[in-house]
Amino acid sequence: MERKPEWLKIKVNAEHKDVSKLLRKNNLHTVCEEAFCPNRMECFAKKTATFMILGDVCTRNCRYCNVTSGNPKPVVDDSENILETINKLGLKYVVVTSVTRDDLKDGGASQFVKVIEKVKDKDCKIEVLIPDFLGDLSALKKVVMSKPDVLNHNIETTKNIFSSVRPKGDYNQSLELIKRVKEIDPNMTTKSGFMVGLGESYEDVVETLKDLRSVNCDIVTIGQYLQPSKDNIEVAEYIHIDKFEEFKKIGLELGFKNVYSGPFVRSSYNAEEIYEGEDI
Repeated sequence: MERKPEWLKIKVNAEHKDVSKLLRKNNLHTVCEEAFCPNRMECFAKKTATFMILGDVCTRNCRYCNVTSGNPKPVVDDSENILETINKLGLKYVVVTSVTRDDLKDGGASQFVKVIEKVKDKDCKIEVLIPDFLGDLSALKKVVMSKPDVLNHNIETTKNIFSSVRPKGDYNQSLELIKRVKEIDPNMTTKSGFMVGLGESYEDVVETLKDLRSVNCDIVTIGQYLQPSKDNIEVAEYIHIDKFEEFKKIGLELGFKNVYSGPFVRSSYNAEEIYEGEDI
């Protein structure tokens, strides 16, 4: 595999330790740490994080993901600890995601609702990044009707290579979920994201952007896949930064309200700014 280009070199920020200590104290998981996100130190230094509920063990084993897979423990209600952490960090916008819990009757939707209701009660905007709930419409309705400010569901990769990257997922089911959100609540902001550099073609990327717009997805994020460990799928290609600008232009022309496209972009990275429509 080719060496990482200069634009993928990460600057280490040492101002992240306070957030790490607070998360440990409150027994909270973050996708930042579990998925080995390249932006985690920067986000922690800015006193923000993406909370991960339903434990830290996923029932799926996607080839790109560093989150532990296996048999999860019973669900613990994290909502009060999340609320305490939000208050201590002074957050006005928070992102909450989860591992995929195919073992639960509603996929964990009820726990999302608990967190959403408590966070909104404190006048804090909330974006939820949800799994596909195995296509369960009643589970999706629970989450949508609890009125998060943004409902995000990542399609993760393009249609042509989806089955090899996400063997337990379903490309069309993910599109259907986003479509259903707008049918339940036409005013809800929807968001999705995917990675490049996994072996997809330029045309594949354009196709996925068109597919997401066809289901009225409002915001899309596009980032470079970076292999988190030797056990994950290898990087097929490091996409040049100019290509990310091209993808952004195409997405905006297709009608997305905002397109956040760049090598280090992740679905919850700078989420508040993207929601507000800022160009960063």
